[in-house]
Amino acid sequence: MRAVTWQGRRKIEVADVPDPQIVDPTDAVIKVTTTGLCGSDLHLYEVLGPFLDAGDILGHEPMGVVAEVGSGVEELKVGDRVVVPFNVSCGTCFMCERGLHSQCETTQVREYGTGASLFGYTKLYGQVPGGQAEYLRVPFADTLPIRVPDGPPDERFVYLSDVLPTAWQAVAYADVPPGGSVAVLGLGPIGDMATRIAAHRGAGQVIGIDLVPERLARAAGHGVQPFDLAQYGDELVDAVREATGGRGPDAVIDAVGMEAHGSAGAKAAQTVTGLLPDAMAAALMKKAGVDRLGALEMAIDLVRRGGTISVSGVYGGAADPLPLLTMFDKQIQLRMGQANVRRWVDDLMPLVTDGDPLGVEGFATHRLSLEQAPEAYADFQKKRDNVVKVLFRP
Repeated sequence: MRAVTWQGRRKIEVADVPDPQIVDPTDAVIKVTTTGLCGSDLHLYEVLGPFLDAGDILGHEPMGVVAEVGSGVEELKVGDRVVVPFNVSCGTCFMCERGLHSQCETTQVREYGTGASLFGYTKLYGQVPGGQAEYLRVPFADTLPIRVPDGPPDERFVYLSDVLPTAWQAVAYADVPPGGSVAVLGLGPIGDMATRIAAHRGAGQVIGIDLVPERLARAAGHGVQPFDLAQYGDELVDAVREATGGRGPDAVIDAVGMEAHGSAGAKAAQTVTGLLPDAMAAALMKKAGVDRLGALEMAIDLVRRGGTISVSGVYGGAADPLPLLTMFDKQIQLRMGQANVRRWVDDLMPLVTDGDPLGVEGFATHRLSLEQAPEAYADFQKKRDNVVKVLFRP
């Protein structure tokens, strides 16, 4: 089969790889019909290479049709249409039963002290072959895949794999009071969807902050109050405070993570680390890795006293400094974590089956063949060609 593979820093290739096989009786194999390119994939493209091997299959936002099931599968059958969550979670352990699928005790990567395994996402998270491919092996076939109805287009459902639950959890963790205000930092796929979900859940004022004019305009088209960081610069915090009664927003969602702009020193450290041999680079990142923390620092500055910060953007630093004095003094509540995809399916399913209140069918900006993946990764990282969300059709 054809699959998108990592070959080195900023080097993506579509290659012929072996077809996946049933390994455990509870496995299924799906034929992928649509699969997404996520902002988290850019971390593999740029920063996390020391935890990848050449040939690793990328991607964690797939859906498709069941092509084969193992002998122990009872709930799923060939021909079923399914979305595959990016968490590899068993659905039955202590953590899964409490809705913490990203902490699944069955698939935790204890070698690295990390949570549940993830499709297509480095040795830190199990090095499980990903979903930017023609076929995908899916474990825990009775409890992991999300069955969806036939009929509506893939775009109605594919975002259940990551974008919708990640944005939903970000808003839920932000705990915006009814009619309250929330600022979303970063209007990529997760940030954009978080603004829509925040409004849907009753936020009275939704502010979007970004550097890309096209992304700001896209969000404004959905009723978001846009703030261009390039325009306001160091005065942005004051401008947002003025727009929120002088206090700052009740909640701030950091949908940027380690891809934040600024912090030239941290960026230089990441670049130098990327030039080291993998073994040395991995050891350094596990002990002394730092992120570009511009977005998180801005969130801490922006949020009103007693407010909440919700972090959905991925961070990977082991030694990131935080302004704890400021956080303590402002009485900030901070929530974060990988989305527990399965936890939110019941909340989200009506929003993709009964009408389209979040605009998922028009959410993608680019629909490409799998063979176009190398160019898509480069364009997405450089924010060229108005790229916000890419869907591949294997």
